[in-house]
Amino acid sequence: MDEKISRVDPKLLDLLVCPLSKGRLSYDRERNELVSKSGKLAYPIRDGVPIMLISEARSIDG
Repeated sequence: MDEKISRVDPKLLDLLVCPLSKGRLSYDRERNELVSKSGKLAYPIRDGVPIMLISEARSIDG
């Protein structure tokens, strides 16, 4: 099943922070997720909505 790829408004990136680390997020267009390098988590974007729940985040290696 293909997920709809969406763009993230840069203003939204300025407002959102990682709920775990409170650090900045970057947008990974290829995986369609918001990445917290400091929290080592990637938050999915579904139907254009960032899912900012730690329980929904994917763990990433440093």
